[in-house]
Amino acid sequence: MAPLRILSFDIECAGRKGVFPEANQDPVIQIANIVTRYGEKKPFVRNVFCLDTTSLIVNTQIFEFEREEKMLTKWRDFLEEVDPDLIIGYNICNFDFPYLLDRAKHLKVPGFDLWTRLKTVRSASKDINISSKQMGNRDTKATNTNGRLQLDLLQLVQRDHHLRSYTLNSVCAQFLGEQKEDVHHTMITELFNGTPESRRRLAVYCLKDAYLPQRLMDKLSCLENYTEMARVTGVPFNYLLARGQQVKFISQLFRKALEQKLVIPNLRTDATDEQYEGATVIEPTRGYYDVPIATLDFASLYPSIIQAHNLCYTTLLNKAAVEKLNLVKDEDYIVTPNGDMFATTKRRKGLLAQILEELLTARKQAKRELAIEIDPFKKAVLNGRQLALKISANSVYGLTGATVGKLPCLAIASSTTSYGRQMIEKTKEEVEQKYTIANGYTHDAQVIYGDTDSVMVKFGVKDLAAAMKLGEEAAQFVSSKFIKPIKLEFEKVYFPYLLINKKRYAGLYWTNPDKYDKMDTKGIETVRRDNCRLVQNVIETVLRMILIDQDVQGAQE
Repeated sequence: MAPLRILSFDIECAGRKGVFPEANQDPVIQIANIVTRYGEKKPFVRNVFCLDTTSLIVNTQIFEFEREEKMLTKWRDFLEEVDPDLIIGYNICNFDFPYLLDRAKHLKVPGFDLWTRLKTVRSASKDINISSKQMGNRDTKATNTNGRLQLDLLQLVQRDHHLRSYTLNSVCAQFLGEQKEDVHHTMITELFNGTPESRRRLAVYCLKDAYLPQRLMDKLSCLENYTEMARVTGVPFNYLLARGQQVKFISQLFRKALEQKLVIPNLRTDATDEQYEGATVIEPTRGYYDVPIATLDFASLYPSIIQAHNLCYTTLLNKAAVEKLNLVKDEDYIVTPNGDMFATTKRRKGLLAQILEELLTARKQAKRELAIEIDPFKKAVLNGRQLALKISANSVYGLTGATVGKLPCLAIASSTTSYGRQMIEKTKEEVEQKYTIANGYTHDAQVIYGDTDSVMVKFGVKDLAAAMKLGEEAAQFVSSKFIKPIKLEFEKVYFPYLLINKKRYAGLYWTNPDKYDKMDTKGIETVRRDNCRLVQNVIETVLRMILIDQDVQGAQE
């Protein structure tokens, strides 16, 4: 990647007691800036613009100003001089950007809003409403900085990580293992009105708040991940945080359609209540299992179904077309389990299948390069690339089923899920038929639970290594019964395993027979964020006793 210049900044305001700062009353008292070149560990500019005299900080330039207007003007000049390619911070979209603009407008600072790289375009903050399935409906502000990218770490963390709290403090504690300087927001005005020493303490706090987003960005390698995502899907970088999945996929579809000179219709879609049946869940045999439970997963289930059966907008047929073209069933077209008809690859290869094939091939390539790469920066980029490719491949199915989307096609969506249901049932059947005492195995295997793309099998053996061997064998045996590229993989063994209900279970997760990897829980209060800490701690302790110490009696007491 190019050595982009990255500016991370944070502002402090002197608010009144118990009131959130308002731009028409409360002054901006400090602006801390940290400028780094991408790929370098240390920033090459660290400074704080301060109102009033401030004692020195090691390794940092302090610019003192008597008047706020002068400080804002100088900061604007600094922005132009550094000319950053990327501006980052924490909650800059909803707070810092709009506040600075509103404050400068209130103080009538001339030319302050010239932040863009276009001499004639001024920056302005607008209220916008974003709605996507993943993030729900939310109101936020957007500020244009044409020619400079923005990355608000708060939005990014909210989008990609599920945490109990999204304050900068708890996010940094989670990912970096460190926290902000110890200054409570109620003390800010007091420190500012104090001595140069107390203002220095405030400046150190402000500087740390500007440095932490930079550290977070490096740690989570979001710049790499998002750049790769933009490259893979062909959408502008700033769409990635602001828009949902659909725009990324549509853009890939346009790319592919252009190559083949196809036109995509511009459909006006009205939200319909039309529903289709989703994935299967095999009724769980609830209980506590003290024998290893092997888990068999389909690798990228929906993308592989779309590829295997050539489901696509361009291959969907109706009765009239079949009769008119004298197509032969199972040779020229197939009928899916829910009765839709699609042409076979012999007749035409679907666009979706081609896009998926390219995405998955590129992902394999990225994973191969990742395995041999040693440079940590390139590693981060490659890992970002393979994640972007995986997410893109998995969102293809979602687009066809989104009734409010740009290109809904329930025939594709419901055919995909109906094949998925059929495959889960078939897997259960095959495993339970083959692994029986009659066939010379020690126990009758039983499928105790199955979800969208995985089944849990109790082979009955007590030994972990033996269960893993049977799991491997079963996965290969079942895969051979399906059309390529559909593949069942053996991933892990749970032992012991507590199955409470559909989508709610816990177990120790083993991938090698010598030591367990982790305690894995799904849908249980330890991972849900809608309850108090006490519940979480009690349940965690109980699970530890049941699973790790295998002391069921003690846990009940």
